Amino acid sequence: MSDSLPQQLERQIDHLARQAVLLIATDYDGTLAPIVADPSKASPHRESMVALNALADLPQTHITVISGRSLRDLAALAQFDGRINLVGSHGSEFDAGFIETLTNQQRQLLDRLERDLAKIAESSEGLSLERKPASIAFHYRNADEEAGEQARKQVLEGPASDPAVYVKQGKKVVELGVVPTNKGTAFFAMRQRAAAVAAIFIGDDITDEDVFLRLTGPDVGVKVGSGETAAKYRVDGTEDVARLLARLCEKRRAWLQGSDAPPIGRLIALSDRRTMALLDPRGSISWLCLPRLDSAGLFAELLGSAPDGRFVVRPVGESDSGCTQDYLNDSMVVQTRWNGVTVSDFLDCSSGRTGHRPGRAELIRLIEGHGEVEIEFAPRLDFGRTPTQINVREDGLEIEDTTDPIVLRSPGVDWEIVQEGVHQTARARVRTNGSPLALELRFGTSSLRESSRSPQERLRLTDRYWASWAERLTPPTLARELVIRSALVLKALSYGPSGAIAAAATTSLPECIGGVRNWDYRFCWVRDAAMSASSLVRVGSIDEAMEYLDWLFGVLDRTGSADRLKPLYALDGHDLSIEAEIRELSGYRGSRPVRVGNAASSQVQLDVFGPITELIALLAEQEAPLSTDHWRLAEAMVQAVRNRWREPDHGIWEIRKPRRHHVFSKVMCWYTVDRAIEAAQHIMDRVDPTWHTLRDEISNDILENGFSKSRNAFPAAYDGDDLDAASLWVGLSGLIEPSDPRFISTIEAIESELRDGPTVYRYREDDGLPGEEGGFHICTSWLIRSYLLAGRVDDARSLFDDFLELAGSGGLYSEQYDPRTGEALGNHPQAYSHLALIDAAVAIEKATGSA
Repeated sequence: MSDSLPQQLERQIDHLARQAVLLIATDYDGTLAPIVADPSKASPHRESMVALNALADLPQTHITVISGRSLRDLAALAQFDGRINLVGSHGSEFDAGFIETLTNQQRQLLDRLERDLAKIAESSEGLSLERKPASIAFHYRNADEEAGEQARKQVLEGPASDPAVYVKQGKKVVELGVVPTNKGTAFFAMRQRAAAVAAIFIGDDITDEDVFLRLTGPDVGVKVGSGETAAKYRVDGTEDVARLLARLCEKRRAWLQGSDAPPIGRLIALSDRRTMALLDPRGSISWLCLPRLDSAGLFAELLGSAPDGRFVVRPVGESDSGCTQDYLNDSMVVQTRWNGVTVSDFLDCSSGRTGHRPGRAELIRLIEGHGEVEIEFAPRLDFGRTPTQINVREDGLEIEDTTDPIVLRSPGVDWEIVQEGVHQTARARVRTNGSPLALELRFGTSSLRESSRSPQERLRLTDRYWASWAERLTPPTLARELVIRSALVLKALSYGPSGAIAAAATTSLPECIGGVRNWDYRFCWVRDAAMSASSLVRVGSIDEAMEYLDWLFGVLDRTGSADRLKPLYALDGHDLSIEAEIRELSGYRGSRPVRVGNAASSQVQLDVFGPITELIALLAEQEAPLSTDHWRLAEAMVQAVRNRWREPDHGIWEIRKPRRHHVFSKVMCWYTVDRAIEAAQHIMDRVDPTWHTLRDEISNDILENGFSKSRNAFPAAYDGDDLDAASLWVGLSGLIEPSDPRFISTIEAIESELRDGPTVYRYREDDGLPGEEGGFHICTSWLIRSYLLAGRVDDARSLFDDFLELAGSGGLYSEQYDPRTGEALGNHPQAYSHLALIDAAVAIEKATGSA
């Protein structure tokens, strides 16, 4: 036995580990377990079993042990659990009830064979029998050489000569069966059952040659020990098998967990205000849900690996290190430039009516330049939970058996369709010689006809759709480009057909790499959306705010009362379905579970009312066309606060623990009334006098119960001393004066305990979940604004400059930042983070009067 595997075999194992659906099959004796004198004591190597069990835990990875032993003995020896499939009796025994399928004639024959073989076994020491459900194994490994060979001949010339007997010879064993047995047939059946793209079989026995002869394509056969073989590779012994399985496990886990996954901060987004796509630096559309942002995924490589769906366009042989990627002007059109080739990606907005076709979407990939380009179109319906088949048509492809038609127009492309497990993938190579090639993914139509507008014209009009909106903004001069980009992201997250504003474009990008802090943010949080709309109003756009409030009217019509307003809803304004897991996806860099839906929709979050009345007051100050419906909405928010402000809640951070009296939630209840009073002065010229009393009552309660003397700060909740960055709102809201010593000391406490360099954590207390999350960009913005109120302008500017440096590709921000690793974390792009940048820039410019 050598200390390492053959180099060529190592390379083949590394390649095999990256196959979409993999079958790993082995023999038992002489492969997992060393050959021993007493077969009943043949225990497998611990290292081999650890590797097999770990492989069985991986998605799209199937494990089978095919042995000459009976199924019962095989299960008992190694104590295999249900994750590993067992096939006994040289491939004839697939289940424990197999013996019941034998005919009376076969059972009688089996009894006769046992009697005849027993007579031969009595002729010399070291000969033994092993009865199996459909065969008798005659062992002679413990007999001396001459006696064993003589006994083997007696078996073959005697009982084995019966035409009804099936004979298998192995290492020092002859097996006589009453049914045909073939490991190759069993292997093929298991491969079909798993729909495996590739397989490896490892075995040492003569009977294993039946499997080696059936291996094809990317399959790998490994012979253990000496002897002629059809296997391409060979290892010395069972210790090498353990080493091989460990390497395969390591490489496959790394691949499935996205060891080569692009950093979250390098993802760049496309939008048509119905859905959003994410493009990575390698030219892959690795995330797209259709027809809308919170629908099931068509491409989900981002939350797993290549087999989970992607749409790749890139020059042959190029890597992401050789390209540049950025937005075209102030738009949501992305251009990726390699040496000689440019790919322009966009979700078509050329009609300018993005809110009027909720069931349609078109993703266009325009290839220009000179060079050979590789294309991979690997759609996976419903996150890969539905088999995806592709039909080649003239001028393109069509995905078969879909609820809504999906086609890819690709004139002139010669496609190869490859089966990958239960799914199909289309691949092609094209050479561009200066003539543009457009790939048009169309959802909601089966037409592959040429559009009346060229792809170049639609690119131009899509660019103008976004850029013309951006031109109407009135951003601060401070960080102007990033502020405009943040506004564009908030616009992109606004769902045109309804006016809802999503919290983020993705689900389950982790707050802790490899951990369970993975949530679905593709919905409309009432609070987050109101804050996003307010930020857009601050930079000169009121349309999104008015559309959002129209959406909210519809929600309230269905709920019947503002008291019962939930924290979040689907983009169409309806309730969410239950939170569930997509077990088929291995998660971004192994961060599982991958979730769809969000259980926070059933929580109590009493802070939701404040941002709504803040938005109404802000619109009133801007003299927006508010109606009596908007005023009634403000009144409804105040009434909800009057009814519920004394209750505990789950808080802004949606911690899945018992409810508390959160300081931020109480402050937002106060803020609801305060902003409604402000709005009343603009809209109605009068104020309900009871509102002042209610506002004072809430304020007194917060000041009496919300300040911790032991911490000299406002903590997260009335019942503890744990700090929360959201408590900065006692000053940001105006509830207490900026010069109030209690606000100043709260700033200092949060700065001391929650700030880490360029970022600020929400809290540090145990929230019941394992793993440590990163700092929250919106908390950083709150501390910047608090610095300004406290007169610490230089500190505010310094932290703001640090904040700007954390921008990812195209100026996008995810939810969080890890100061230890420098990585972006959480869903991407995130509304909170972009409204945070806008609000901080506006506040600094207002406080300083200059950039």
